[in-house]
Amino acid sequence: MSTIDGERLKASLEDRLSDVRGRLTPNADMAKVTWFRVGGPAELMFQPADEEDLATFLAALPEDIPVLPVGIGSNLLVRDGGLPGIVVRLSAKGFGTAERVSDTRLFAGAACPDKHLAAAALKAGLGGFHFYHGIPGGVGGALRMNAGANGVETRERVVEVHALDRKGERHTFTNAEMGYAYRHCEAPGDLIFTGAVFEGYAEDEAAIRSAMDDVQTHRETVQPVREKTGGSTFRNPPGESAWKLIDEAGCRGLMVGGAQMSPLHCNFMINTGDAGGYDLEYLGETVRARVLENSGVQLVWEIKRLGRFREGRIVQEFLGQMI
Repeated sequence: MSTIDGERLKASLEDRLSDVRGRLTPNADMAKVTWFRVGGPAELMFQPADEEDLATFLAALPEDIPVLPVGIGSNLLVRDGGLPGIVVRLSAKGFGTAERVSDTRLFAGAACPDKHLAAAALKAGLGGFHFYHGIPGGVGGALRMNAGANGVETRERVVEVHALDRKGERHTFTNAEMGYAYRHCEAPGDLIFTGAVFEGYAEDEAAIRSAMDDVQTHRETVQPVREKTGGSTFRNPPGESAWKLIDEAGCRGLMVGGAQMSPLHCNFMINTGDAGGYDLEYLGETVRARVLENSGVQLVWEIKRLGRFREGRIVQEFLGQMI
C-alpha cells in the first residue's frame, strides 16, 4: 500500500497547475471536513475559486490521478488510512449562492447548504422546498443522491443540473437525463455537479414558514441532531423501514468502541467522542449482519464510505461486504 504524500503530489503538479487560482492543501485533515469528525488525510485537497477555475484545474490534471468531489461532509465516512489522489471541495464563496432566476425558479450552487436553499425559497415566496430545511447536507450531494425528507425528494424540484466532467468540459442535464430513483441517480460518477435550477410554486410565506417549522420540530424530536452523526446510515428497503429492522434485530444503542447506533433513532450512527472510521464502519457492518440474520433483509449503506483502511486494520468478518 503506497503512502499518502500530498507534498510530493503537489510539487509534481506545480507546472501543470500554474494557471489555477484555487487553494491546494496537501495532506488535508478529512476529520475536520466530515460530520463524524473521523478519517485519514486527503493526499491533496483542491478548493476552486469558481467554476472556471475548476474547469481549468480538471483540464490540466493528468487523467491517471483520481479525483473525488466532496461537499459539506454530512453523509461521508472517510476511512482511517486516508484518501489517495485529489479531493475537490467546492467552497461557499464560489459555489454557495441560492437566488431567484424567474417567477418560480431558483438557482443554487453545489456548495449551497440545503437549509439555505429552503431559506431562499421562503424569501422568494416559493413552496415545495420546505423539506430541504431538514436535510443536513449540500445541494451537490442532494443532486447526486436524490436527497429527500418528509415525503419529498430532490427529483420533484430539479429542472436542470450543471456539471463538469473529468476533462473540465461543461454539461447540462435535464431532470429526465439524471435518471433519478430512490437515493440514486444515473449521472456518470466522474461528474462534478456545480449547481442546478429548481422549480417551485407560488405559496404564502406563512404557509411555507409553517411547513419548515414542522420539519424542524420533527427532526429535533426524532433525530440526534446535536451529535456527531452522518444522517441516515442505511437506505429503507422496499416496503420496509430500516430503523424498524435495526430495532427488531436488537441493535438500538449498540456500540463498537466510541461508535453507537443512536438510542433516539437507531438508523443514525453517532461518534460519541473517540470513535475512528474503523469503529463506525465495523458497527455498521455488524448491524447489517444482525439484520440479515434476523429478518433476511440485506441493508444497503446510504452513507458513503471512502478511502483506505489504516494499515494493519482489516475487517476479516465483513471484508467482502465493506469494499
